[in-house]
Amino acid sequence: MIKVKHFLFIVSYLILTSCNSKNHQFPLDKRYWDPNDYDKVGIELRFNYESDEKLPTFDNPENKIIVEKLTDEQNYKVVLEDDELGLKHRNEVAEKFFAEWKDMSGIYTATDRQDKYLYDIEMLAVWHFGLGLQLRYFKLGNDLLKESADDPDAQQVKSSINSNVNILINNYLFYLDEVNNENAFTEAGKVKFAGGIDKYFSELIKLYPSANYSGMKTKAELMLKKSESESIKTSLEKLIALITFEGSPNL
Repeated sequence: MIKVKHFLFIVSYLILTSCNSKNHQFPLDKRYWDPNDYDKVGIELRFNYESDEKLPTFDNPENKIIVEKLTDEQNYKVVLEDDELGLKHRNEVAEKFFAEWKDMSGIYTATDRQDKYLYDIEMLAVWHFGLGLQLRYFKLGNDLLKESADDPDAQQVKSSINSNVNILINNYLFYLDEVNNENAFTEAGKVKFAGGIDKYFSELIKLYPSANYSGMKTKAELMLKKSESESIKTSLEKLIALITFEGSPNL
């Protein structure tokens, strides 16, 4: 287990009994989950639920705490934003969280026979967890590049950092791809999806205002033409405007 300041190491488990009497174990008494916890919880949710067994959801008072803990961004923020910890250590922890998020991103993606998401709110919460995580993961990696370089202002270092930022921006475009699946969302899901654009994309542009967002702007414009949701269209319009004014040097 990763030794991180403020983590609780005494683990106790809440045992939930499902309708088919199968027990599921989650470390709910821990204040924060570390990557090892995410690995165990991810395996439990991906492989130990029967096909007819409903996963934990926000609207189920008996097990909502599980998905709340799963998508709690404080789990990684408590480590990655702790400046008292070493940069290399935080970068290593961020990399492990990122790997776990990639695994957990498929937990809530199931659809029904009408191609509607069964867990759109939970799926989007997992998405948002990952969008926020990536902002910190890539920044820590770039900070480590500069700290480790003999000359942080060397062209090679700048090129590596710019390449990483471009990868981050491209990763964010996958979220916008979900506009193509707009009809699979509930109305509440569409509002939550739009909220993700408002929050995380604005944070991205604020963090890297001089990056090249031309591809993102083009993507947003195309998705704006396809969307029929007023909340999503409004968020896309705000994103396009933000890129135009904040990222204009690289358009």
